[in-house]
Amino acid sequence: MRQPLVAGNWKMYKTVAEARQLVSELVPGLQAIGGVEKVLCPPFTDLMAVAALLEGSGIGLGAQNLHWEAQGAFTGEISPAMVAEVCKYVIIGHSERRQYFAETDTTVNRKVKAALAQGLTPIVCVGETLAEYEAGRTAEVVSRQIKLGLADLEISEASAGSLVVAYEPVWAIGTGKAATSAGANAVMTDVIRPGLTELFGAAVAQSVRILYGGSVKPDNAKEYFNQSDIDGALVGGASLKAGDFIAITKAAAH
Repeated sequence: MRQPLVAGNWKMYKTVAEARQLVSELVPGLQAIGGVEKVLCPPFTDLMAVAALLEGSGIGLGAQNLHWEAQGAFTGEISPAMVAEVCKYVIIGHSERRQYFAETDTTVNRKVKAALAQGLTPIVCVGETLAEYEAGRTAEVVSRQIKLGLADLEISEASAGSLVVAYEPVWAIGTGKAATSAGANAVMTDVIRPGLTELFGAAVAQSVRILYGGSVKPDNAKEYFNQSDIDGALVGGASLKAGDFIAITKAAAH
């Protein structure tokens, strides 16, 4: 059985003071929910403050990005070791990074390798744009992102928990247009798990958790979590509202 995971991607929201306020509202509600792994991914500037508040809570902390090099003259970047000092998780290859910051399947692959080498659990994002979706290229695009983004990794059945994939159709992120639960599940069943099988074998493919992301809300979360291959959610906007994020996490528990 794959334990559900619900991660909140705060994107570029919340000052340190605002982050402290949100975490104080989130922790009691999240701690009361069993059987689900919960992760908060605030901006880099909030990580230390949020780490202090989450200590001993059982709630995980994640970063939203990292650089693949261990150190060096990379002004403005954050190394894997810096992330690993305070986090267990890191989001890699989010569509906004691909769209605005020129990330490619190759750079995603380098970042995933660097994260795993530091003992971090990468949440690797894949998904097609609206143009690709309308052209019927979803399978082609997502398959390529899996094959290239996760190339040359050593993942065994025992270490399958150290890799998480998030399917985020780009046309559904922040648009209010969510993919249907059956449609999202079909991409996972027919494209992502077969891609993982090709890379790592069937046992690993069945053990890796796949999250859905893209306009997940309290009123549609249960529908997603009832699907066979959806193991949780990478939540954007709704993770900034304590009540909404707690409700989504509760839906994953059931």
